Amino acid sequence: MERLRANDRKTGVEETKLSPAQKEKIAEARRIATSRLAEREILFRDAMQKTGDPAEREKAEREYQLDRQRITDDRERAIEAIRRQAG
Repeated sequence: MERLRANDRKTGVEETKLSPAQKEKIAEARRIATSRLAEREILFRDAMQKTGDPAEREKAEREYQLDRQRITDDRERAIEAIRRQAG
């Protein structure tokens, strides 16, 4: 870890501390994403129980994976935006 910090100092990357408000906003973004993922999983499992058609199951699986990736990407973008904000 120290080697990475030394490399950052050499390249001019500065470490910034997060303010308490930023930490709370990041925690909230993570809580929201977690709840959205849980909700999506419940809906996915319900859909899997209701259909026996392999094509429909495969379609639901693809949609579920895309939704999970979108939610995760949204969370990461929100956290990065919070980190860039002035404390």
